[in-house]
Amino acid sequence: MFTTRPELLGTFGMVTSTHWLGSAAGMAMLERGGNAFDSCVATAFVLQVVEPHLVGPGGDVPIVFHSAKTGKTEVLCGQGPAPAGATIAHYKSEGLDLIPGNGLLATVIPGAFGAWMVLLRDHGTLTVRDVLEPAIHYAEGGHPMLPRVADTIAGLKDFFETEWPTSAAVFLPGGVAPQAKRLFRNPALAETWKRVLREAEAVGGDRERQIEAARNAFYRGFVADAIDRFSRNTEVMDESGRRHRGVITGDDMAGWSPTYDTPLTYDYHGHTVAKIRPWGQGPVFLQTLALLRDIDLAAMGPASADFVHTVTEAMKLAFADREIYYGDPDFVDVPVEALLSDAYNDARRGLIGATASRELRPGRVAGYEGQVDRVMAALERLSKVSGAGAANSEPTTAEMLSARRGDTTHIDAVDRWGNMVAAMPSGGWLQSSPVIPELGFMLNSRAQMFWLEPGLPASLEPGKRPRTTLTPSLALRDGKPYMAFGSPGGDQQEQWQLQLFLRHVHHGLNLQEAIEQPTFHTAHFPSSFFPRERKPGHLLAEENFGAEVLADLRRRGHALETAPEWTVGRLVAAARDPDGLLHAAATPRLMQAYAAGR
Repeated sequence: MFTTRPELLGTFGMVTSTHWLGSAAGMAMLERGGNAFDSCVATAFVLQVVEPHLVGPGGDVPIVFHSAKTGKTEVLCGQGPAPAGATIAHYKSEGLDLIPGNGLLATVIPGAFGAWMVLLRDHGTLTVRDVLEPAIHYAEGGHPMLPRVADTIAGLKDFFETEWPTSAAVFLPGGVAPQAKRLFRNPALAETWKRVLREAEAVGGDRERQIEAARNAFYRGFVADAIDRFSRNTEVMDESGRRHRGVITGDDMAGWSPTYDTPLTYDYHGHTVAKIRPWGQGPVFLQTLALLRDIDLAAMGPASADFVHTVTEAMKLAFADREIYYGDPDFVDVPVEALLSDAYNDARRGLIGATASRELRPGRVAGYEGQVDRVMAALERLSKVSGAGAANSEPTTAEMLSARRGDTTHIDAVDRWGNMVAAMPSGGWLQSSPVIPELGFMLNSRAQMFWLEPGLPASLEPGKRPRTTLTPSLALRDGKPYMAFGSPGGDQQEQWQLQLFLRHVHHGLNLQEAIEQPTFHTAHFPSSFFPRERKPGHLLAEENFGAEVLADLRRRGHALETAPEWTVGRLVAAARDPDGLLHAAATPRLMQAYAAGR
């Protein structure tokens, strides 16, 4: 099958990410003798510099990985929870029915930096300096600005100058929007990382002590102090149309640390897929697999109407359960065993009919009937205040929707020793919140995923993790770590990743071939992002499915929206065969994701 790029093959190491400079930095760590974890961390810090419309230091990250040393597949949670002052009562007192999609009230504790440092400490081999130097280089000396970033900043110029002057100072140097493909610098961010380095290295030459000192500088030192001051003293305009101060404090920062977690898994046609638990949407992938397990997808063409319809209807059922049941397991009892059970999915599978469904159809788990009714009633009430047309959600296609929307990045790395990591860094993008001037970066807007209605699995509570859309994937084959993969895209992340996986497993497509197949997704269920709209029966498909397939999908009752070819999804993947042969691939869509390896 023809592809625009080859699937990379080698034996030394592979890294793939949503920007070529990130992948190159990760490969440099492998060449230096580092492992997949070192590679992933260095890549992440570069992405914060070169893709500031997608991720920043104030964001969050879930990581699913396999360690060759321990032989274990684990999750590292870099998703920060709601601050102590983030109560429903406080937000209601501000006149809000939904948490805005940007501004300081939408902020949870930034989790990414802590997670990267813990990953480096426990599983990496290199130093804080090693993994930060590439990012410092591009922040201080400049990096070629992506056209998409330049367009985003240009679209926000008036807003920045009027409402977020600290962002204007960084992203509109001299009052002028930066030009695409010209060097852009962020000296304040470079100085932040250099100060972190100085404080890390001041404790001496021990690598682990330096990493802990870096964490302290961020969560208990000058970074936390700056965040506290800015949140307390600055009122900023947000999507509510009003100005608000934040609630995050230095105490919130000091009291949080990333945690290890056991992944949720599901066995499917010789593969075991590992995902994050229902503090994120990861179980949706597994629920969809459970629904599809006994359907003969191999008999359907990978770009056929049968395939698109069947997978879409299964995803609608899984996403409906997400709305009813998912939430932070530290606060909510989520019946994941029942949701993945054979009996439950055998019954639900019968709902996949010949025509597209328009109803939100969650399942009824025994003992949770009251919760189903309560949440469905709440969603009906909340739909009346959600409106339509999100202004700051993660996009379905980067080209077709507003350039003011944020998105996400993804990193996969695998090395010759058998370490494998998939990470989904996001949040803290330049559209989410104004720049903190002393730091050169923004806070996140992940709190918008909470509801301000009490008693729901995803209701706002202090210390609770938002039900994140961030969802990296790792698959084992015959019990051995095999493939790390992922894609940005908010509610679409699971959907696009699922297509890659199914086409690889059932149709024998290699990673690059599977990534380059036409892509589709649905917005049938409530969005995770402000203003939380829902589009019953919706299906978006790339035009390169062809007129016949698209017409067939319309006949089946889908509310079809078409996108230009090569515009939907930003998938990347890396894999390792039992004999040590490594694979990597990256989407050609949007022309910035690249794999590197040898």
